Amino acid sequence: MTDNRSYRESTTYDRLVPKVKQRLESLPAFSPEEYKAFAGRLDNHFSQLFSLLFDIYGHQYDFYYHLEELLVLMGTAWFTRKRALKRRDLQRENKPYWYQSNQQVGAVCYVDLFAIDIKGIIDHIPYFKELGITYLHLMPLFDCPPEENDGGYAVSSFRKVNPSLGTIQDLQQLTDRLHEEGISLALDLVFNHTSNEHEWAQKALTGDPRFERFYFLFDDRILPDQYEHSLREIFPDEHPGAFTYLREQKKWVWTTFHSYQWDLNYQNQDVFNAMADEMLAIANLGADVIRLDAVPFIWKQMGTSCENLPLAHTLIRAFNAVCRIAAPSLLFKSEAIVHPDDVKSYIDMKECQISYNPLFMALLWNTMATREVNLLQAALIQRHQLPDGCAWVNYVRCHDDIGWTFADEDAAQLGINGFDHRRFLNAFYTGRFDGSFARGLPFQENLKTGDARISGTCASLAGLEFALQTNDQTEIEFAKRRVLLLHGLILTLGGMPLLYLGDELGVINDYSFTQDPGKAHDSRWVHRPQLSDAMREKRHDPDTIEHEIFTGLLKIINIRKQQAAFSGPDLQVIATENNHVIGFLRQADNQRLLVFANFSETSQPIAANIFRLYGLTYRFQNLLTQKILTLENLTLQPYELAILKALDADAIF
Repeated sequence: MTDNRSYRESTTYDRLVPKVKQRLESLPAFSPEEYKAFAGRLDNHFSQLFSLLFDIYGHQYDFYYHLEELLVLMGTAWFTRKRALKRRDLQRENKPYWYQSNQQVGAVCYVDLFAIDIKGIIDHIPYFKELGITYLHLMPLFDCPPEENDGGYAVSSFRKVNPSLGTIQDLQQLTDRLHEEGISLALDLVFNHTSNEHEWAQKALTGDPRFERFYFLFDDRILPDQYEHSLREIFPDEHPGAFTYLREQKKWVWTTFHSYQWDLNYQNQDVFNAMADEMLAIANLGADVIRLDAVPFIWKQMGTSCENLPLAHTLIRAFNAVCRIAAPSLLFKSEAIVHPDDVKSYIDMKECQISYNPLFMALLWNTMATREVNLLQAALIQRHQLPDGCAWVNYVRCHDDIGWTFADEDAAQLGINGFDHRRFLNAFYTGRFDGSFARGLPFQENLKTGDARISGTCASLAGLEFALQTNDQTEIEFAKRRVLLLHGLILTLGGMPLLYLGDELGVINDYSFTQDPGKAHDSRWVHRPQLSDAMREKRHDPDTIEHEIFTGLLKIINIRKQQAAFSGPDLQVIATENNHVIGFLRQADNQRLLVFANFSETSQPIAANIFRLYGLTYRFQNLLTQKILTLENLTLQPYELAILKALDADAIF
């Protein structure tokens, strides 16, 4: 079989490449020099691309036709890629792990909620520079329906910016300016589904047979019923099951999420090519990273959950191979809010080089509620390691809700019942648990089972909203410390830290969404407040909470950028023998940094013997306070983050 595959691959390469070259030569942008570069990359990566696509589509009669069309569109994308981006390709090839550097600090925002439009984002580049941002993820900004659009995740066109935000030319200008300022850009590729207003969907509605095959359309309920035997409902409040009825067409269409989001049919190679073309168009705008939305759902197979299937991974790897040839500096960031084992299954240099770390995010909030680090410590020991070259994107919160994605088996090892514990966390973070400081809202709550996810800004979940309402100065101080502690950990853990803009100012929940009929049903809008220059200006006023949180966060960011040990993935958990304190060691060459975080509202000691166990027998400097510490019992104040630098280069670990 292997020999047959190799023969098929080599003969295909020998037959197709001359035809592809001949077709590319007719392009106005064609040049022999650029073709040589393209042909070299094609030669290096064709074997991988062919093998992956053959595994998915090799049994189909038109496989070779679509393969040739794919190579042509890849070549076309390469010839139209700007020289500045090709120089960036070479720079990133020479420094492939740039995203692991301690110099990298990420931020994410909605364009309209942060700065009204794309030109406003350009105007705020100095703000990003002040905060130390080197990586900016702009939430979906492509054209989408004006009313219900799932926060932009129902895309009507990847070739057109949402008119309310600007134009493709504005986005191109922004990308160029960001790159000039040393800031990488991340954009979303919503590749599980499109809006029902997308050109492809509209053509399918007219009965165009080519575009009907872009989606899963059924004339009756026979196959949908068979599929639904093993599918889970994602948004049961909106529509039962995974299919939506189209009354005018008298057909059923697969809609895993909202009824206006039609799932793409990747069993059709034409769909793969079409989405590859969209992906390369985004890459040629200058995107450095593409966030792959809803990766677990992209492959459907009868009799399965249609989540995390093997061919989903094959598809992503095939898209990745396309990038290595036509946009080699483009990276993939996976978004999979699923079991920790499944999250890690998407992370590989040939699949998604970086990935959101939903487990760490969820366990930060779990630890804040319980004041116990047991689950967090176990996860850092057992689940933090990634394949060589890959990196986590660590975040406190994002645009989405907080789901309790820890593994029940991990909890059981610590004597924790996962189901009961999630009910506790939901009660705590909605303020229903006696003594809770949090003020969040439930999302997709099931009143029968108690299952829910949590919405809320970092500050509101950390207690600031409650503290301000009660004017409790102690609780206000604790809330500020909690915000800084959470962000301090994502900044020191390793990988790419990602700030949700607004959290650096301690913004609290915005309940005005309840007055908007298009948003009132979705509690996630409570943590997507409209930011203003007036709010940002408060960071300069020493008498404001905004100033305290912003300057406290900036201090940690600057420490991160000054300490080489915060680069790379290396991390060693320190067993502090105090269940309220998490600790870990970061090191590079002769530099050694210890990070400790106290998750309780009382002072917590760390015995001197702990330092001896790790070979630390000398002096330290607390980089946050500048104090010099000698080996003795260390006491952390309530919600204190300590970053300790070993001052003796010959300390042994």
